Amino acid sequence: MTPISSKNLKKLNSKRGLKLFLKEDDMTVNKALRILNYESKLKKLQEELIKLQQWVETEGEKLVVIFEGRDAAGKGGAIRRITQHLNPREFNVVALPKPTPEEQGQWYFQRYIKNLPRSGQITFFDRSWYNRAVVEPVNGFCTPEEYTIFMGQVNNFETMLVESGVRLVKFYFSISKDEQARRFRDIKSSPVKKWKFSPVDQTALERWDDYTQYKQKMFEQTDTALAPWIVIKANRKMRARVEVIQKLLNIVPYNAATSS
Repeated sequence: MTPISSKNLKKLNSKRGLKLFLKEDDMTVNKALRILNYESKLKKLQEELIKLQQWVETEGEKLVVIFEGRDAAGKGGAIRRITQHLNPREFNVVALPKPTPEEQGQWYFQRYIKNLPRSGQITFFDRSWYNRAVVEPVNGFCTPEEYTIFMGQVNNFETMLVESGVRLVKFYFSISKDEQARRFRDIKSSPVKKWKFSPVDQTALERWDDYTQYKQKMFEQTDTALAPWIVIKANRKMRARVEVIQKLLNIVPYNAATSS
């Protein structure tokens, strides 16, 4: 066994470190250290996110952050960590339900436009207009013609947003088929999470290759210089959460020195 450094020993003997061992029977030293290091890093990144939000508000910026990815890829968990300490009055998390009959008769992008941020605000889309690029065609929720129209319009739509002063950041959370299956098992066996398992989730594994095909088309056609895709490898949740926050902080040109 590798000797534990005094620094790591201090972490393990902290109130939080001891609580981890009391909470889980299968807790190991290495696992505890991974969690403690992650929590420490996350806290520092969340402090920077507060500065980023203050910059957005002060400068009157409009920031849109899109989270896409397969079911159970960890999009919602990442958004919760990002927004955990932000001012709730200055951001929105948008996770739209199935469109109403009225919305089905509208221009596809219309209900998303209604949820765009005003000046000084951030909007996080937990799935976005890109539902029509992957989820809808795979599951038969749109016609081939509707899909083709969307793919022909989406780059122009995003160009209009960016040219109108919206900062658009697009994240895609990527997980393996085995990891998705494992997460589905965990969700279904959890009394407090099983409500998350939807009919769409139920067929996600058997339609894996169809999702892959449409995902690749989406990347090929909508990964533009103006609005590029940023892929987050999300098999390890803690690493993915740290990476997506770091990427966001690197992309948005907030000035930490003047936003504190």
